[in-house]
Amino acid sequence: MKADEMSNRLRYARLPKNEAEAVALQAELAGCVVVADNGHEFETVAGLDIAYDKDSDEAIATAVVMRRRDFEVLERSVARGRSEFPYVPGLLAFRELPLLLEAIGGLKILPDVFVCDGYGLTHPRRFGLACHLGVVLDMPAIGVAKNPPHLPVTEPRSSRGEWTAIKAGEEVVGCALRTRDDVKPIYVSVGHRCTLDTARNLMLDMAPEFRLPEPIRAADRLGRELLAESRK
Repeated sequence: MKADEMSNRLRYARLPKNEAEAVALQAELAGCVVVADNGHEFETVAGLDIAYDKDSDEAIATAVVMRRRDFEVLERSVARGRSEFPYVPGLLAFRELPLLLEAIGGLKILPDVFVCDGYGLTHPRRFGLACHLGVVLDMPAIGVAKNPPHLPVTEPRSSRGEWTAIKAGEEVVGCALRTRDDVKPIYVSVGHRCTLDTARNLMLDMAPEFRLPEPIRAADRLGRELLAESRK
């Protein structure tokens, strides 16, 4: 990466001074999102998560790299710290991105795609956490949320693999995907450098037994275990 491009990438990750600056930065960077596949198979997938200690300001960011074909964990990385940006709906990326980038920086294996516990294009300004992370790294990224976005959502039929599109006006920005029969769906959206079809199919492949895809489950479990240990 050229020096000027690297400088721009670091600028994309800067912490805004206030909410107004954060909203303006999201609006600016939303135009950088690329909804297209890069032509390569995603063989390694990194699940990302942040666990917050309810009794303090401590947060733990976890990154777990997993092989797609057999779900073997190849590497884990952890970053601890405190979020410097307040919790504001729609601006979660500014609260979580710095620690997530620190955890990613500790990886020796560069995964093919990052999967965030959060939204991508299914965001009020089409720039959720998965988009922000993907644009900063210029890497494929996918958002997977446990709860529906602010947009209208039609429940898919009850069988595994069924899905319904999530639209913002006439634009399809994500989908509700059933990963287990008769279990609540997950909400998948593009973050950067992939298509919704690719994101949906990958997340279904990575959720053979449970509602949540294995990389996110592993990252979430690691964070909760570390928080529990820190309380002892």
